[in-house]
Amino acid sequence: MSLLAPLRHRSFRFLLAGRTIDTLGNAIAPIALAFAVLDLTGSARDLGLVLGIRTLTNVVFLLFGGVFADRLPRNLLMVGSCLAAAVTQAVVAALVLTGNATIPLLIGLSALNGMAAAVALPASAAILPQTVPADVRQQANGLNRLFFSTAMIVGAPMAGGLVAGVGPGWGMAADAATFLLAGACFALVRLPAVARDSVDADADAPTILTELRTGWSEFRSRTWLWVVVAAFGVLNAGASGGIHVLGPVVADDTIGRRAWGFVLAAVTAGNIVGAFVAMRLRVSRLLLFGCASCFAYALPVLVLGIRPHFVVLAVAGFVTGAMMEQFNIAWDTTMQEHIPADKLARVYSYDMVGSYVAIPIGQIAAGPIALALGLRPTLIGLAALMTLAVIFMVSSRDVRTLRHKVPEPADRPMKESVP
Repeated sequence: MSLLAPLRHRSFRFLLAGRTIDTLGNAIAPIALAFAVLDLTGSARDLGLVLGIRTLTNVVFLLFGGVFADRLPRNLLMVGSCLAAAVTQAVVAALVLTGNATIPLLIGLSALNGMAAAVALPASAAILPQTVPADVRQQANGLNRLFFSTAMIVGAPMAGGLVAGVGPGWGMAADAATFLLAGACFALVRLPAVARDSVDADADAPTILTELRTGWSEFRSRTWLWVVVAAFGVLNAGASGGIHVLGPVVADDTIGRRAWGFVLAAVTAGNIVGAFVAMRLRVSRLLLFGCASCFAYALPVLVLGIRPHFVVLAVAGFVTGAMMEQFNIAWDTTMQEHIPADKLARVYSYDMVGSYVAIPIGQIAAGPIALALGLRPTLIGLAALMTLAVIFMVSSRDVRTLRHKVPEPADRPMKESVP
């Protein structure tokens, strides 16, 4: 089957365009915002507060975003989220450009932006299977990841150029513009109706709490699901602390900052190659293959602790990026195959909360632990912990035995309805 088969479907094309533009803006925003804060106060503490509050509000509101995405048309929810995010980023841009920005204002706007993203994330994850037939779902997930990685590669240097050339305020303005363009693309997505079960379709609409309980029941009833999410809590904590906090510290003392940037770029290059490979895979136990691929996730952390040489780190980063795409595409495809469509966004929201909540823990804890134990023992210990998390995943009988549902090719195009 052609890797480009999903592009035959109009709604998928607009969804892919919107997501790519949105990702481009999200690659620009953190760099522009970071330098805006540093230009304002020069304080790493202030920068941590601005970025941390956004992450916190994002995690807190993710579960509600899942409920809304299963209740409302997902494309329209994404349009509303893009508009709200465009407003927050435009206000930040105006404050920075006019010299009126303050840390409390930036913290408040970051919190609002995190809330807007929380509404869109579950909808964005759950909408894809509504835009393509089941027989090209794996290829669609692969194209989505491929364009995501490409946008990240383009966005980071673009952000650097904007910040260096015209200032961080214009970088935030560019981010606001990408949200408007992405929202326009999402508005052109047309989706078939999602059938809701007898409980959700009851004449008396269920409360948000009831819908959250339903999503939790779906989540905890599948052992393969909560096992993987629990493991990724550990994996993400280890990666965020080892790569994003301790990695730059090691790089400063060894390979240098410029070389560290190339190492991170090698990870994204691996993502792109991995996406091409994953789209062609035909394995009956797709989830097991994806989980086993996660053994590579600890590679850069281990290399940082044992031999932080540029070439070795770059190769480790590339391999990690390629193997992690095997998991990402296997995970999305498995979720879309085995979770009822009308509950998919809520289950995704529990997945995201479980996976993301450990990221700030890893970021906060890595520094003090390294000060107490030393950089090398901390990095090697994190790599060992990450490896144990992967062993935990692949040891689960449900993960090992869950089979990929290989669908029959669709004879006719999907019917799309105007919301």
